[in-house]
Amino acid sequence: MADLVSRRDWNARAPRGDYTQLDSTRGVKVHYTGGRVDPGIAGDHNGCVSLVQSIQRGHMDGNGWVDIGYSFVVCPHRKVFVGRGLHHLPAANGAGLNAGHYAVLGLVGNAGLVQPPDGMLHGILDAIDHVRERGDAGKEIKGHRDGYATDCPGEALYAWVRRGAPRPGGGGGTTPPEAPSFPGRLLKYPPVMHGEDVRTWQAQMRRRGWELEADGAYGPGSRDVCRRFQRQQRVEADGIVGPTTWRLSWEAPMP
Repeated sequence: MADLVSRRDWNARAPRGDYTQLDSTRGVKVHYTGGRVDPGIAGDHNGCVSLVQSIQRGHMDGNGWVDIGYSFVVCPHRKVFVGRGLHHLPAANGAGLNAGHYAVLGLVGNAGLVQPPDGMLHGILDAIDHVRERGDAGKEIKGHRDGYATDCPGEALYAWVRRGAPRPGGGGGTTPPEAPSFPGRLLKYPPVMHGEDVRTWQAQMRRRGWELEADGAYGPGSRDVCRRFQRQQRVEADGIVGPTTWRLSWEAPMP
């Protein structure tokens, strides 16, 4: 189970009024921020706290809502921030839709950090388990766009929801990930890097249709393919094969 971050611990503002009681729901709607999320939060939990505080300010001061609109917010470090919490009507699902589902936000956006890390997916599922066990939530796991005209929760999170919201590593879901384990080092150039991990990635990119020789040498050609693939997947195009790009190389839908 993820760590629950209490409202006190993330220094939440007090709601400006009373919540509407929410006795039970059909399940959960999954959300994303809809803006750019700094990829740096994946290595800096303080950045996650600041982002959640910023979202609350936007919802209260910009939207005029009583509080942050989400029931819970999940960051890349498998931490679940308490928003409105259990048995309180959320505001993020859309008019007329809030009573049907709790609202759980994953801190990814439409630029920057786009692909949810494993820790975030685990955290979203931990939050869902929590609202099922203590909040009388039903079994449904939907995207915000299901029943509402929006691109939320983004292509990456929505594809995961459509796959049945499996746990990373194959636990608790219907479709285990197909990517081999990340080799443990970043593949980047310069200088040229050599190894079987390079060859494995290059061979997979060839299977995806990219013109790239699987010679085990990560040089300028590999970096160029990596950058173009990252742009295609709408993640940061830094030309470095890290855990997210490695996983997408196997799990992203073929164009």
